[in-house]
Amino acid sequence: MKNKKTASITAGIIAIATILFQYIGPNTLNNPGLPVDPNASYTTHSNIEALYAKRESDTIVETTGKVVKLLADDLEGSKHQKFILELSSGHTLLVSHNIDLAPRINALKKYDVVTIKGEYEWTKRGGVIHWTHHDPAGRHEDGWIEHKGKRYF
Repeated sequence: MKNKKTASITAGIIAIATILFQYIGPNTLNNPGLPVDPNASYTTHSNIEALYAKRESDTIVETTGKVVKLLADDLEGSKHQKFILELSSGHTLLVSHNIDLAPRINALKKYDVVTIKGEYEWTKRGGVIHWTHHDPAGRHEDGWIEHKGKRYF
């Protein structure tokens, strides 16, 4: 049973990698991030705090914050780089960045400032932002993380 599950997971990863390669091309896969548009504008964190207060989820948000804690990568199922982001208001969020679909941000350090676009999900601990990557199937709005002048998606 375990071998079948491992084979299924491996097949899924290979399928995702194939789709990624066809969707974004080989040059992007080898690039740790793309240049950021310096003229881009971003929303404030107030919409996240309103979502939290209303216990709402499934909402695309953009925000900027400071990394206050790096967590171990989640390597079960789809792999995710995880960290805690603190907004200027003091509100904290878990960021769950799918590293099967987007490059891992290897240079990310505590106290770095990042800007994120992703989907907000309510939790009693402040919420989670995920979908910080493109959707190879094109059915979900793309997200990203900007770190030190590069956009990871």
